[in-house]
Amino acid sequence: MEEAELRNPFPAPPSLYTRYTSQNLKYLALLRERTAENEHGPDDPEKQREVLADMPDVPDWPLAELEKPRADWIVEEGYYKVYGETWFLKETLPSLAENGIEQLYPADRTVDRKPILLSILKSMLVAYSTLLKSLLLPPPSNPVIDPQTGQPLPPEWDRQVHWIQTLAQNILAAANELRPVQARVNVEMLLKRQLDFRRAETRAIHEQCDSLEAQLAELRSLAKQSAESNGESEKARQTAAAVTSSLSVQLTADDVLRWAEEV
Repeated sequence: MEEAELRNPFPAPPSLYTRYTSQNLKYLALLRERTAENEHGPDDPEKQREVLADMPDVPDWPLAELEKPRADWIVEEGYYKVYGETWFLKETLPSLAENGIEQLYPADRTVDRKPILLSILKSMLVAYSTLLKSLLLPPPSNPVIDPQTGQPLPPEWDRQVHWIQTLAQNILAAANELRPVQARVNVEMLLKRQLDFRRAETRAIHEQCDSLEAQLAELRSLAKQSAESNGESEKARQTAAAVTSSLSVQLTADDVLRWAEEV
């Protein structure tokens, strides 16, 4: 049951939480006080009962289990375990040598690996060609014996398959070490793309603003011209009306006198 809970993606709380009672914590503090030479107290429940013989209901399990985890031990060991899984404080990719695989490229990352990786790729092509040739050969009638071990040597195609696997693992491991560089380049490209997009949007906004300003200036000019033409026409109309009125009055008086004389 406990093993199943360790593998459960959503495990139930550990059963140990029921032990963190005020009485047990009090016993733990008393145990520390009476066993000052041992920071965590005795691990043996029998010795624990001897130290706390005057206290009732002393648990039959070590009170030292209630101690908080030692963070300094985790830092010293470099890893910790949660739900049955081991987690390292510093995530590092294990090298091929640590995994028991022959490493064909230098471990120093400052060394240019391009020529070595290119030679590994060429070796893989040669090994593949040799594998095809060995598969076309008839099987040997008698196995070849290794003079050093006295054991029969594996067939040629088997050796080539293992050699191709080693070459492929080296290429994959070298490529995985370049993941941080690839991620940094991808982030730079993403930021550059966003910057170009924002610059294009800003340029389009400025162009639209310039177009609107030109249209507004044109409308202002038309409004000004219309106002000036309306003012001139109004002034001309007033002048013509005044002249017509004066002429109308003068002609009417003369006409009346002339008409009176004629009559």
